[in-house]
Amino acid sequence: MLQDNLIKMYEASFRQHGNLPVLTDYFSKQTLTYSQMSEQVAKLHIFFEKTGIKAGDKVALIGRNNINWCVCYIATITYGAVIVPILQDFNPAAVENIVTHSESRIIFTGENFWQQYDADRMPLLEAAISFSKFEVEYQREDVTIYAEVINDLDNLFVQKYPQGFTADDIKYADVPNENMILLNYTSGTTGASKGVMLSVNNLTGNMVFARDMDNPVTGKKYFYPECRSLSFLPLAHAYGCAFDFLAPLVVGGHITLLGKMPSPKILVDAMQNVKPTVICSVPLVLEKVYRKMILPMLEKGPMSIAMKIPLLNTALYTIIRSKLMASFGGETQIFIVGGAPMNMETEAFLRKINFPLTIGYGMTECAPLISFEHPSLFKTGSCGKGLPGIMDIKIISPDPQNIAGEILVKGENVMMGYYKNEEATKAVLLDDGWLRTGDMGIMDEEGNLFIRGRCKTMILTANGQNIYPEEIEDKLNNLPMVLESLIVERSGVLTALIVPDYDQAKVEGIGQEELKAIIEDNIKKLNTMVNSYEKVGRYEIMEHEFEKTPKRSIKRYLYQAK
Repeated sequence: MLQDNLIKMYEASFRQHGNLPVLTDYFSKQTLTYSQMSEQVAKLHIFFEKTGIKAGDKVALIGRNNINWCVCYIATITYGAVIVPILQDFNPAAVENIVTHSESRIIFTGENFWQQYDADRMPLLEAAISFSKFEVEYQREDVTIYAEVINDLDNLFVQKYPQGFTADDIKYADVPNENMILLNYTSGTTGASKGVMLSVNNLTGNMVFARDMDNPVTGKKYFYPECRSLSFLPLAHAYGCAFDFLAPLVVGGHITLLGKMPSPKILVDAMQNVKPTVICSVPLVLEKVYRKMILPMLEKGPMSIAMKIPLLNTALYTIIRSKLMASFGGETQIFIVGGAPMNMETEAFLRKINFPLTIGYGMTECAPLISFEHPSLFKTGSCGKGLPGIMDIKIISPDPQNIAGEILVKGENVMMGYYKNEEATKAVLLDDGWLRTGDMGIMDEEGNLFIRGRCKTMILTANGQNIYPEEIEDKLNNLPMVLESLIVERSGVLTALIVPDYDQAKVEGIGQEELKAIIEDNIKKLNTMVNSYEKVGRYEIMEHEFEKTPKRSIKRYLYQAK
């Protein structure tokens, strides 16, 4: 158990950084300082107290990323209640199930969200509060206190702080590290959503690592007072929440909220305006930049010729890096990618031009971080090393350096278990504290972890060969006119499900028949790049992109069997 405590870390940070900006809405330009946010948190603490919310009670939260969402989250955990963030992309039935399963007493909702739900399907829910208007949208017939308190909240605040609210008034709950503080429902890449019970200690482990993380090149911290993050990943998801939101708050950082994943143009404009010092992203963002911005420069025009001349290509790499850094605002010290595997060609090129890229590995069950490495020390193809002093990793394999086996992890960040699901907990959380991740990988002698694929997606051939679909997909996705792909087994035959890049085909004037011919040629080319037992025997062209989770992982289970 760690000595630090996240709730007390926030108490100290909010007291210390009162005059610094903490949250900005990119589009409205509304900004709160730490002092102003502290006041909003204090008002919600009064609201909880007067309505009878107790430490350990569940408070659900759904809506797009914005200032009020963030205030509700922090107010809940610093009061000692358990926050239940729900991804806004979940359908109404899933939301109703989560609210009921979690036994949430109240739910904070974004604008126009409550109208989608049926209160009769959430019998334990006492009230729904709009966090955009801060008014009661629903309260159960036998409970009237919520509207009464909200209507009188400003008076109650003045009564409690007659001399005005000051830094000395920032006093947060004493919540032991072993207590649950976050109930995070997984986004369901395998079809089933489970409630991950995360303790104060689990979140503290992630925040201590972020707080203490030094850039080995500059010797300075990545997270520091007034560091800037641009939040465009869903904050209800563990990855975006931890490093776009929770980590900057610990040190006095400034978070600009984009609401949700924007269009590429809006994202680039926001990057250049905000000039983030830390960027957390999913691979898709960088892969699109590589395909749309970098590849055309490398394959066409004078630069494509110059790239073939050894003395010139080094200088061109510097130019490309400079352009790329400028497109992200020019002041980024670290670009952290996580949430899904990254295309190897994209990663290799970014490493070649010395882009400050690192790829971390984590899961909701570890709140989320398991492994990480600094960009200057990062080994291409890996996802870093286990967090020193926080997370241990081992591979269940007769030869962990060469033969892939299941990745097991243990340490401060490992969850308490799945809420009200002992069977699922026992299936992954072993008696000695090791967590089965469900991922397959190898680990080199330096401790660098290399992911091969998911246990559940691994295909075992009739002659005993292990096939990792993700590795074949990575090669296929690099071929012309392929937007994304899945490799599945159909009637004993490896089958490629391919989504062509229809937009690019339209730009280049490529018709349907020509596009099909290109895909057929790609399959032939792919089969020269893989082992004999990995050759694709059949392919299907998909009309639409694959259905994805909010963190942009493909819902593979929807396409596995047919």
